[in-house]
Amino acid sequence: MSAFRSPDEFVEVMNRTFTLMSEDPEMGPRLRDADTPQRFEFTDLEMVVNIRAGRAGEGNLAWEWTDEVSWEPKVRMAMSSETANRYFQGKENVAIAIARRRIKAGGDVKAALAIIPITKPLFARYREMIAADYPHLEV
Repeated sequence: MSAFRSPDEFVEVMNRTFTLMSEDPEMGPRLRDADTPQRFEFTDLEMVVNIRAGRAGEGNLAWEWTDEVSWEPKVRMAMSSETANRYFQGKENVAIAIARRRIKAGGDVKAALAIIPITKPLFARYREMIAADYPHLEV
């Protein structure tokens, strides 16, 4: 089974994931420099997170679990929490998921696809985190 036990668990896992990306010495600065604000909607949980490049004193990335943010996303994506979990484990190809409508994308999709290679090192770290702390989410 690969379902989150609750919306709170989903937020906890995603916050840890975004922190891993932001604090990684390779990924973090590259994601900040790419400066691609994104809005992710998790349709099955009715949750939204907005992510942007960090500003001075914030780290490489900043995110808020709301649509009440002071920036405009360049990319919008909607997917289930299960699809997000599969993606971060390296088991969901974004381009194929968009084609098959498992991910609905809007805005500058090319910009979103351009930063995917930057995040590839995250997949192994996410799988390690899942195996250690959330084995029920392994796919």
